[in-house]
Amino acid sequence: MYTTPEQFIAATKASLETQFAALTSLNKKAFEGLEQFVSLNVNAAKASFEESSAAAKQLASVKDAQEFISLTTAQAKPTAEKALAYGRHLASITNATQQEFTKAVEAHIAETNAKVSSLIDEVTKNAPAGSEQAVTALKTVVGNINAGYEQLSKTTKQAVQTLEENLANATQQFTQAADKVTSKKK
Repeated sequence: MYTTPEQFIAATKASLETQFAALTSLNKKAFEGLEQFVSLNVNAAKASFEESSAAAKQLASVKDAQEFISLTTAQAKPTAEKALAYGRHLASITNATQQEFTKAVEAHIAETNAKVSSLIDEVTKNAPAGSEQAVTALKTVVGNINAGYEQLSKTTKQAVQTLEENLANATQQFTQAADKVTSKKK
């Protein structure tokens, strides 16, 4: 029963603490994703530098144009495959981070909705006579907000699924194109 200002203050404080905890959790997940992204890029840069040095040494030792063409052709497919692997790993990191964000946000929203519903129920128990229409309107607003969130959530999930499908198709097409180019040069 929320009838005193102290009870409203306590409810507000609990709500703020919950929101702070959720925000902290989201920040932690964001930094974890960023850390994985930085690690991926550092490792890719190291590998690229080492491979470029080795390739440059091989190209420096070439004696004629035919040997140069065959060496560059031989290096093209592994380079394309590494670029694809990098793209897949990056997509995996992004997808995992997005899923963690979605889970955390959905959990927070469910918890907040439960608290708001509980608060509305408590307030309506102590509402003065004649305020039924205001209470009904408040419940309708909360219901509409929840329905809007549900629709936004569904739309976001569909967009992510479409993006993942497009990425998979692009990767497949790039792989096929790289295979055609390397097989023609041989």
